[in-house]
Amino acid sequence: MKGVPWSAFDRIVEEHNGNRYAKSFRCRDQLMAMMYAQLVSADSLRTIEAGFNQHASHHYHLRCSALRRSTLSEANTRRDPAIFEALVRILMSQANRRLRKETAELLYLLDSTSLTLKGKGFDDWTLANKNRFTQGLKVHVLYSASEEVPCHVEITAPNVNDVEEGRKLPIQAGATYVFDKGYCHFNWWHRLDEQGARFVSRYKSNVALDVVEQRPLDAASTQVILGDAVVRFQNRCPGGRRRNEYAKPLRRIIVARSDKETPLVLATNDLTSPAERIAQLYKDRWQIELFFKWIKQHLKLKKWLGRSENAVRTQILTALIAYLLVALYKAAHGLKESLWIVLATLRTSLFQRFDTEREIARRRQGERDALARLQPELFA
Repeated sequence: MKGVPWSAFDRIVEEHNGNRYAKSFRCRDQLMAMMYAQLVSADSLRTIEAGFNQHASHHYHLRCSALRRSTLSEANTRRDPAIFEALVRILMSQANRRLRKETAELLYLLDSTSLTLKGKGFDDWTLANKNRFTQGLKVHVLYSASEEVPCHVEITAPNVNDVEEGRKLPIQAGATYVFDKGYCHFNWWHRLDEQGARFVSRYKSNVALDVVEQRPLDAASTQVILGDAVVRFQNRCPGGRRRNEYAKPLRRIIVARSDKETPLVLATNDLTSPAERIAQLYKDRWQIELFFKWIKQHLKLKKWLGRSENAVRTQILTALIAYLLVALYKAAHGLKESLWIVLATLRTSLFQRFDTEREIARRRQGERDALARLQPELFA
């Protein structure tokens, strides 16, 4: 928890008046309790209460106190999750700054994942915004591939189109953005290109293109790259009083898939990189799918500790906080193990103070050595 910028967190709480009406259970206590729930994968409020209160001797060092499950439930339901959302933004900025590899390419992966929320309590606020696939919430993430941490997160209803959230993102010149065809919006692609960013995506099957130039294929890659061409959009006015602003040439790269008969048709504004490099960038998009799988499997994003919208959002945000803090902990200690091994180790020794325990062991060993020197041997 040393990775939390507590002065910034206190300012956020003050701005949102988060401790209003709080007699003893403050926002800091709520964060500690929810972080404990995420790190030990607690299944219920009763489990959190029993486990956290078992370590009462450590509460002083954490500047928190014992908790009651009814108090935690009420805090999750009533308090504004914007406090934790602001903390997530600070930690994402901190993690991207600390973990940045100077020689690494600025590669950002954009995607979303859905969280299903059905049943009593959930239906009161999820039914109105469901789509034909999902009832619940959708988490939109911009993921930094080189740092392996998210750098932008937004939680919306599932009926919000992916590209609508993508268009709100700040664009970084010189970076490469990789996303699937759910983010197919030609005017947004035009804005990416105008601001000096590259993108790799997929064309929709019904897009009309004019071929400007067919590029020769490398003989060594013809098993993977089936086509490489410079193209332009045919239709500048798609209808509905819309105008396609993308007038520059694009690239169309056709990539064979071993597991499917239909190939991938990739779109990119990068006219210079080898086709194999573009195909590899799109393949790297799988990293964000692994991130979604990781947080759902190893943190608490399947079983919910509350059924109100505030409680669910708070749990999602604290899962992201836990992920970021574990990533920062791993970097700060120079650990070479995977993030999952680091988390598993933390779970088994969450309240251990290793420096203190080593000092106590050293002192006891010194006392034993001194006693051995004073006591005569029985057999000379």
